[in-house]
Amino acid sequence: MRVLVIEDDQETASFLRRALKEQGHVAEYAADGQTGLELARANAYDVLIVDRMLPKCDGLTVIGSLRAEEVRTPALILSALGEVDDRVKGLRAGGDDYLTKPYAFSELLARIEALARRTSPEEGSTRFVVGDLVLDRLSHKVTRAGEPIMLQPREFRLLEYLMKHAGQVVTRTMLLENVWDYHFDPQTNVIDVHVSRLRSKIDKNFATPLLHTVRGAGYTIRDSAH
Repeated sequence: MRVLVIEDDQETASFLRRALKEQGHVAEYAADGQTGLELARANAYDVLIVDRMLPKCDGLTVIGSLRAEEVRTPALILSALGEVDDRVKGLRAGGDDYLTKPYAFSELLARIEALARRTSPEEGSTRFVVGDLVLDRLSHKVTRAGEPIMLQPREFRLLEYLMKHAGQVVTRTMLLENVWDYHFDPQTNVIDVHVSRLRSKIDKNFATPLLHTVRGAGYTIRDSAH
């Protein structure tokens, strides 16, 4: 899993990041609500761990802002406030789970793993994010680092399929069947031509390449910084 920990207590954040890494997960960190909100907007995470009391922007505001923007990344709220009313407020703000301090790491891990299992890039997803690249299926718009990228319809479908399977190797046959909707010789260069055009639009002028060729296998799109 790729987890974003939004926690202003450095000792707690350091412990969580280390413990999650030991479990094989990638944990990133924001020390205040505003930074956490910006990271959650710009990157694809499996789960957010959000402390309720944060500087600059409290945890409930962070989650509420993300939900208002249709960012549906599951969020676990951490709080010293454990009364029923407090938990209800957290869940109504858009949180998916609520864990009261102090807590056992084993319980936190079990809860975030359960949250991550609930969500996957299903057909119904309307927004895909890889690094600072965002594709919105509803508006049919693509941006990178906030800059609009103009794509032809076939390029849009190609990018959508790649982002839907971000981090996975997508073969030419898969692309032919799912983007072009027909079968023919996977050695044809039609895919290479379209991938080359797409790469020139989404990676050119950006320091970090996202679209990669996997020699002898196909293509993958991923955030190389992580």
